[in-house]
Amino acid sequence: MSDHDQRLMTLIEIGRALVAELDPEAVLDRILHEARELTGARYAALGVVGEGRDRLERFLTSGIDEQTRRAIGALPHGRGVLGLLISDPRPLRLTDVSEHPQSSGFPAHHPPMRTFLGVPIMIRGQAWGNLYLSEKADGKHFTDADEDAVTLLAQWAATAIENARLYDNSERRRADAEHAVRSLRAAQDIADAIGSVAELDHVLELIVRRARALVEARSVLILLHEDDVLVVAASAGPVPAGLDIAAELGVPHARSALTVPMLHRGVEVGVLAAFSPGLGDGSFDQPDEQLLRTFAASAANAVAIKRSVDADRLHAQIAAAEGERRRWARELHDQTLQSLGAMRMLLSAAARQADPQAHADALAQAIDDLELEADNLRGIITDLRPSLLDDLGLVPALDALLDRRRDAGLVTERDIDVPALADGGPRLDPELATTVYRLVQEALSNVVKHSGARTCHVTVRLIVPPGEQHRREQHPGEQHPGEQHRREQLLVEVRDDGHGYDTSSRTSGFGLQGMRERVHLAGGRLELVSGGGGTVVRAHIPLGGGGQLG
Repeated sequence: MSDHDQRLMTLIEIGRALVAELDPEAVLDRILHEARELTGARYAALGVVGEGRDRLERFLTSGIDEQTRRAIGALPHGRGVLGLLISDPRPLRLTDVSEHPQSSGFPAHHPPMRTFLGVPIMIRGQAWGNLYLSEKADGKHFTDADEDAVTLLAQWAATAIENARLYDNSERRRADAEHAVRSLRAAQDIADAIGSVAELDHVLELIVRRARALVEARSVLILLHEDDVLVVAASAGPVPAGLDIAAELGVPHARSALTVPMLHRGVEVGVLAAFSPGLGDGSFDQPDEQLLRTFAASAANAVAIKRSVDADRLHAQIAAAEGERRRWARELHDQTLQSLGAMRMLLSAAARQADPQAHADALAQAIDDLELEADNLRGIITDLRPSLLDDLGLVPALDALLDRRRDAGLVTERDIDVPALADGGPRLDPELATTVYRLVQEALSNVVKHSGARTCHVTVRLIVPPGEQHRREQHPGEQHPGEQHRREQLLVEVRDDGHGYDTSSRTSGFGLQGMRERVHLAGGRLELVSGGGGTVVRAHIPLGGGGQLG
């Protein structure tokens, strides 16, 4: 096989290898390497023409060691002989580049170069760049065969570069699309979390985790303004132990940081800060900043909503407490104080009489009245906080409450069937037990005072999901983790046969606001149905919303 045929076969193999390579930078390195191998040149360079098409924006070299390259300094931008191929993209072959009229010489520390071969790389009819070769081995000149081979190599290079660029662009678009989908999913998850009953801590932790993954940061922090200082409210990634945010803000080994304000209606509630992983140049770009601004807005909304809800709940709790205080004040004023006033008048009248029998009768009556008022006061104290609720739990306290209503003349029926709360079993969390007791207590007070009912039915039952009930029947001895309680609910219902009342106009008068608030704080929901056939107060309260079994 002749040298020409051998070179042609080599060029075909080179072309196949170049076209198969999809990494743009690897393609450029391969072009430089193959050009030197084909021609025996000591040095090779590839210049990429800029958008203005009047200078080189990149200049890659092969054959010059790193130390020499640093000594040379700035790389050429396409002046002198190198610029000829930019203005006139045709092959250029010189026996001594320094003798060319447009030669501008070489900078200090540049290795000597005489022979020169330059070939343009054309993509879609335009010069994309130029391939430069210098110093053929043994001081020989570049030949016609070298020029033909490098020209063909440049054509292969153009195809390979275009393929790699298209592939790289498609990969970038695919990555951008995947990133956009992940961002949308993250935004949806955060929006769902904000709109649900999730705690603020959970929402902020979700935001920092998703933000860290999407911008590939080393660490992400959410810092909230509290008492004129920033405090860490949530973090993802390594954070220095004992970091004093008021004095410093930083993460070890991070090369850069990106901070964006958390604004709600123009007011800054905190800061979202991301720290780079320190890989590559370790910098964030504009899409990263835009993404973090979106997350910061979500975090600010979550904080504002939580604070607004807390304020509303506080106002409702204060209003409910004030309502209860007014109720007990009426009880004491209308009954106890009036009875004490009547006793005072009775004793005062007896004191003005000289009849010993009148004195004895007045004292006896006063003692009877005092015993009655003592019983009334015990009832008020029991209503305020029954000791049975603390000592024995919810079920005995409810039984005692129903007994007192029976003594007051109301026929009460009891359906309290909660296996987990039976004697010897676990008891409800005290906060939820109080919620259930107060709900039944207030509903019974409404029945006695407003409904005109003769009979009342009280139900407190544990509602177990059908799937869980089937599993328990199949595995009766198996323990049930606390996670399961989040799917269980307490049904609390008070039903009477009274005449009902108009809830739309008199809701606040029957303590319903306090009942709704208590149930809401426990994570449940309250229903009220009232009409001529009676009234039903019904609540569903999840055991996972503050009502864990303990």
